[in-house]
Amino acid sequence: MGECKRGYVPTDEKEFNPEKQMLLRKAQQDILYLLEQGYPIKGASTFVGNHFMLSERQRLAIVRATAQKTTIEMRRRKLLLKDAIGKKVVVDGLNLIITLEVALSNSTLIRCMDGTIRDLAGLRGTYRIIDKTEDAIRLIGDKLAGYKIEEVKFYLDAPVSNTGRLKQKIREILTGYPYQVTVELVNNPDVVLEKLGNVITGDAIILNKCESWINLAADIIDENLVGLECVDLS
Repeated sequence: MGECKRGYVPTDEKEFNPEKQMLLRKAQQDILYLLEQGYPIKGASTFVGNHFMLSERQRLAIVRATAQKTTIEMRRRKLLLKDAIGKKVVVDGLNLIITLEVALSNSTLIRCMDGTIRDLAGLRGTYRIIDKTEDAIRLIGDKLAGYKIEEVKFYLDAPVSNTGRLKQKIREILTGYPYQVTVELVNNPDVVLEKLGNVITGDAIILNKCESWINLAADIIDENLVGLECVDLS
Protein backbone atom coordinates (compact mmCIF):
# COMPACT_ATOMS: atom_id res chain seq x y z
CA MET A 1 0.00 0.00 0.00
CA GLY A 2 1.67 3.23 -1.13
CA GLU A 3 1.54 6.40 0.84
CA CYS A 4 -1.74 8.24 0.51
CA LYS A 5 -2.58 11.63 1.98
CA ARG A 6 -6.24 11.57 2.95
CA GLY A 7 -7.98 14.88 2.30
CA TYR A 8 -4.93 16.53 0.76
CA VAL A 9 -5.54 19.24 -1.82
CA PRO A 10 -2.43 21.06 -3.15
CA THR A 11 -4.15 24.49 -3.23
CA ASP A 12 -4.83 24.30 0.55
CA GLU A 13 -1.36 25.58 1.39
CA LYS A 14 -2.20 28.85 -0.34
CA GLU A 15 -5.90 28.99 0.60
CA PHE A 16 -5.29 28.39 4.31
CA ASN A 17 -1.99 30.21 4.87
CA PRO A 18 -1.82 32.56 7.94
CA GLU A 19 -2.88 35.59 5.89
CA LYS A 20 -5.87 33.77 4.39
CA GLN A 21 -6.85 32.43 7.83
CA MET A 22 -7.19 36.03 9.02
CA LEU A 23 -9.47 36.73 6.06
CA LEU A 24 -11.51 33.59 6.81
CA ARG A 25 -11.99 34.65 10.42
CA LYS A 26 -13.23 38.04 9.19
CA ALA A 27 -15.68 36.35 6.78
CA GLN A 28 -16.72 33.99 9.57
CA GLN A 29 -17.69 36.97 11.77
CA ASP A 30 -19.97 38.26 9.02
CA ILE A 31 -21.55 34.84 8.48
CA LEU A 32 -22.05 34.45 12.22
CA TYR A 33 -23.76 37.85 12.39
CA LEU A 34 -26.18 36.78 9.63
CA LEU A 35 -26.83 33.43 11.36
CA GLU A 36 -27.70 35.21 14.59
CA GLN A 37 -30.18 37.33 12.58
CA GLY A 38 -31.89 34.14 11.44
CA TYR A 39 -30.38 33.70 7.97
CA PRO A 40 -29.72 30.08 6.88
CA ILE A 41 -26.03 29.14 6.76
CA LYS A 42 -26.12 28.25 3.05
CA GLY A 43 -27.39 31.67 1.99
CA ALA A 44 -25.13 33.49 4.46
CA SER A 45 -21.99 31.62 3.32
CA THR A 46 -22.81 32.24 -0.36
CA PHE A 47 -23.40 35.95 0.21
CA VAL A 48 -20.29 36.50 2.35
CA GLY A 49 -18.20 34.03 0.34
CA ASN A 50 -18.91 35.97 -2.85
CA HIS A 51 -18.06 39.24 -1.13
CA PHE A 52 -14.67 37.94 0.06
CA MET A 53 -14.14 35.91 -3.16
CA LEU A 54 -13.63 32.69 -1.20
CA SER A 55 -13.06 29.31 -2.84
CA GLU A 56 -15.44 26.35 -2.33
CA ARG A 57 -13.09 24.78 0.21
CA GLN A 58 -12.71 28.02 2.15
CA ARG A 59 -16.48 28.34 2.31
CA LEU A 60 -16.82 24.70 3.36
CA ALA A 61 -14.28 25.27 6.15
CA ILE A 62 -16.28 28.19 7.53
CA VAL A 63 -19.60 26.35 7.26
CA ARG A 64 -18.16 23.31 9.10
CA ALA A 65 -16.66 25.50 11.83
CA THR A 66 -19.48 27.95 12.49
CA ALA A 67 -22.69 27.72 14.50
CA GLN A 68 -24.93 30.05 16.47
CA LYS A 69 -24.18 30.73 20.11
CA THR A 70 -27.27 28.83 21.31
CA THR A 71 -26.27 25.78 19.23
CA ILE A 72 -22.70 25.83 20.60
CA GLU A 73 -24.01 26.08 24.18
CA MET A 74 -26.42 23.20 23.63
CA ARG A 75 -23.63 20.98 22.20
CA ARG A 76 -21.31 21.88 25.10
CA ARG A 77 -23.97 20.93 27.66
CA LYS A 78 -24.19 17.47 26.11
CA LEU A 79 -20.42 16.94 25.92
CA LEU A 80 -19.20 14.21 28.28
CA LEU A 81 -15.87 14.49 30.04
CA LYS A 82 -13.83 11.37 30.77
CA ASP A 83 -15.30 10.61 34.21
CA ALA A 84 -18.91 10.91 33.01
CA ILE A 85 -18.60 8.39 30.15
CA GLY A 86 -20.77 5.30 30.62
CA LYS A 87 -19.88 1.63 30.20
CA LYS A 88 -20.79 1.54 26.51
CA VAL A 89 -19.82 4.01 23.78
CA VAL A 90 -21.03 4.13 20.17
CA VAL A 91 -18.84 5.39 17.35
CA ASP A 92 -19.63 7.19 14.10
CA GLY A 93 -16.98 5.02 12.44
CA LEU A 94 -16.15 6.77 9.18
CA ASN A 95 -16.49 10.23 10.72
CA LEU A 96 -13.88 9.46 13.37
CA ILE A 97 -11.49 7.33 11.30
CA ILE A 98 -11.39 9.71 8.33
CA THR A 99 -10.67 12.72 10.57
CA LEU A 100 -7.74 10.84 12.11
CA GLU A 101 -6.51 9.67 8.69
CA VAL A 102 -6.55 13.31 7.56
CA ALA A 103 -4.62 14.27 10.72
CA LEU A 104 -2.04 11.52 10.15
CA SER A 105 -1.74 12.70 6.51
CA ASN A 106 -1.01 16.23 7.73
CA SER A 107 -3.85 17.49 5.53
CA THR A 108 -6.18 20.37 6.33
CA LEU A 109 -8.14 20.22 9.58
CA ILE A 110 -10.45 22.87 11.03
CA ARG A 111 -10.68 23.70 14.73
CA CYS A 112 -14.35 24.60 15.12
CA MET A 113 -16.42 26.81 17.41
CA ASP A 114 -17.96 23.84 19.24
CA GLY A 115 -14.54 22.44 20.19
CA THR A 116 -14.50 19.70 17.55
CA ILE A 117 -11.81 19.23 14.93
CA ARG A 118 -13.31 18.54 11.50
CA ASP A 119 -11.83 17.65 8.13
CA LEU A 120 -12.72 18.77 4.60
CA ALA A 121 -12.49 15.29 3.04
CA GLY A 122 -15.77 14.56 1.31
CA LEU A 123 -16.82 10.90 1.10
CA ARG A 124 -19.22 10.88 -1.86
CA GLY A 125 -20.05 7.19 -1.42
CA THR A 126 -16.50 5.91 -1.74
CA TYR A 127 -13.95 5.00 0.90
CA ARG A 128 -10.73 3.06 0.62
CA ILE A 129 -8.36 1.80 3.27
CA ILE A 130 -5.03 3.66 3.14
CA ASP A 131 -1.64 3.37 4.86
CA LYS A 132 -2.92 5.57 7.73
CA THR A 133 -6.05 3.52 8.50
CA GLU A 134 -4.46 1.02 10.91
CA ASP A 135 -2.69 3.78 12.85
CA ALA A 136 -5.99 5.68 13.10
CA ILE A 137 -7.77 2.60 14.51
CA ARG A 138 -4.93 1.98 17.00
CA LEU A 139 -5.11 5.59 18.21
CA ILE A 140 -8.85 5.08 18.84
CA GLY A 141 -8.24 1.76 20.60
CA ASP A 142 -5.52 3.15 22.86
CA LYS A 143 -7.56 6.23 23.78
CA LEU A 144 -10.66 4.19 24.63
CA ALA A 145 -8.53 1.86 26.78
CA GLY A 146 -8.02 4.85 29.10
CA TYR A 147 -11.77 5.05 29.78
CA LYS A 148 -13.72 2.76 32.09
CA ILE A 149 -15.76 1.32 29.22
CA GLU A 150 -16.77 -2.30 28.74
CA GLU A 151 -18.17 -2.12 25.23
CA VAL A 152 -17.62 -0.08 22.06
CA LYS A 153 -19.87 -0.34 19.03
CA PHE A 154 -18.81 1.10 15.68
CA TYR A 155 -21.44 2.01 13.10
CA LEU A 156 -20.29 2.09 9.46
CA ASP A 157 -22.17 3.17 6.33
CA ALA A 158 -23.19 0.00 4.47
CA PRO A 159 -23.71 1.75 1.08
CA VAL A 160 -20.15 3.16 1.10
CA SER A 161 -17.55 1.06 -0.71
CA ASN A 162 -15.00 -0.95 1.33
CA THR A 163 -16.77 -0.56 4.68
CA GLY A 164 -16.98 -4.37 4.87
CA ARG A 165 -13.19 -4.52 4.71
CA LEU A 166 -12.91 -1.70 7.24
CA LYS A 167 -15.20 -3.66 9.60
CA GLN A 168 -12.79 -6.63 9.46
CA LYS A 169 -9.81 -4.37 10.06
CA ILE A 170 -11.38 -2.72 13.13
CA ARG A 171 -12.18 -6.13 14.61
CA GLU A 172 -8.68 -7.48 13.89
CA ILE A 173 -6.80 -4.49 15.30
CA LEU A 174 -8.95 -4.01 18.40
CA THR A 175 -8.85 -7.68 19.45
CA GLY A 176 -7.20 -7.91 22.85
CA TYR A 177 -8.21 -4.45 24.06
CA PRO A 178 -9.91 -4.43 27.50
CA TYR A 179 -13.43 -3.97 26.13
CA GLN A 180 -15.81 -5.76 23.79
CA VAL A 181 -15.83 -4.48 20.20
CA THR A 182 -18.70 -4.81 17.75
CA VAL A 183 -18.98 -3.30 14.28
CA GLU A 184 -22.30 -2.91 12.52
CA LEU A 185 -22.94 -1.93 8.91
CA VAL A 186 -26.13 0.13 8.63
CA ASN A 187 -27.68 2.10 5.77
CA ASN A 188 -27.54 5.42 7.59
CA PRO A 189 -25.53 5.60 10.86
CA ASP A 190 -26.71 9.19 11.50
CA VAL A 191 -30.31 8.08 11.99
CA VAL A 192 -29.20 5.46 14.55
CA LEU A 193 -26.67 7.62 16.39
CA GLU A 194 -28.82 10.73 16.76
CA LYS A 195 -31.16 8.77 19.07
CA LEU A 196 -28.36 7.56 21.37
CA GLY A 197 -26.03 8.84 24.09
CA ASN A 198 -22.26 8.36 24.59
CA VAL A 199 -21.79 9.02 20.86
CA ILE A 200 -18.29 9.55 19.48
CA THR A 201 -18.66 11.86 16.48
CA GLY A 202 -17.94 15.32 15.15
CA ASP A 203 -20.99 15.36 12.87
CA ALA A 204 -22.93 18.56 13.58
CA ILE A 205 -26.39 17.11 12.90
CA ILE A 206 -25.81 14.15 15.23
CA LEU A 207 -24.41 16.49 17.91
CA ASN A 208 -27.61 18.55 17.75
CA LYS A 209 -29.86 15.53 18.23
CA CYS A 210 -28.01 12.91 20.32
CA GLU A 211 -28.36 12.64 24.11
CA SER A 212 -24.64 13.05 24.83
CA TRP A 213 -21.33 12.90 22.97
CA ILE A 214 -17.58 12.48 23.37
CA ASN A 215 -15.10 14.70 21.52
CA LEU A 216 -12.65 11.86 20.84
CA ALA A 217 -11.05 13.06 17.59
CA ALA A 218 -10.01 16.40 19.13
CA ASP A 219 -8.75 14.67 22.29
CA ILE A 220 -6.63 12.22 20.28
CA ILE A 221 -5.23 14.92 17.97
CA ASP A 222 -4.41 17.30 20.83
CA GLU A 223 -2.75 14.60 22.95
CA ASN A 224 -1.11 12.31 20.40
CA LEU A 225 -0.39 14.50 17.40
CA VAL A 226 1.17 17.47 19.15
CA GLY A 227 2.43 20.12 16.76
CA LEU A 228 -0.20 19.38 14.12
CA GLU A 229 -1.49 22.72 12.92
CA CYS A 230 -5.22 23.19 12.44
CA VAL A 231 -6.95 26.08 10.68
CA ASP A 232 -8.28 27.89 13.74
CA LEU A 233 -11.89 29.00 13.25
CA SER A 234 -12.86 28.33 16.86
